[in-house]
Amino acid sequence: MKVNANTKKLLIELATKTRNNAYAPYSRYLVGAALITNDGKIFTGCNCENASYGLTNCAERSAVFRAVAEGYRHIDAIAIVGGPLGGEMEFASPCGACRQVLAEFTDKEKDMEVIVARSVENYKDYQLSELLPESFKL
Repeated sequence: MKVNANTKKLLIELATKTRNNAYAPYSRYLVGAALITNDGKIFTGCNCENASYGLTNCAERSAVFRAVAEGYRHIDAIAIVGGPLGGEMEFASPCGACRQVLAEFTDKEKDMEVIVARSVENYKDYQLSELLPESFKL
């Protein structure tokens, strides 16, 4: 599903708001994400770091796992915002692990829209297949 401009704006706003809840004492790089399912339900997530770095969870996966915990499995779009604490927002593209997790919850017949934003006026649109070509799927 291609999301309209109002939905993109809403997702970016929610991701930005949720970014404020990030727990990033080590990197001091705060990330927020907001996704919308194929039936219009929205879920948010933020990054949550850990002293044992491998246990850190990204904002994108936090949002996806929250959706899955509520019984949703089909994501149409996700917006991601990020930047250093006290600094300017940057285009925070999803890491490889997040790209693979997102691929797991993309309908096979359609692609997922990935919105990487600095603000509601300054964002880039991708299809997940552009960011993760030839993804591994069962």
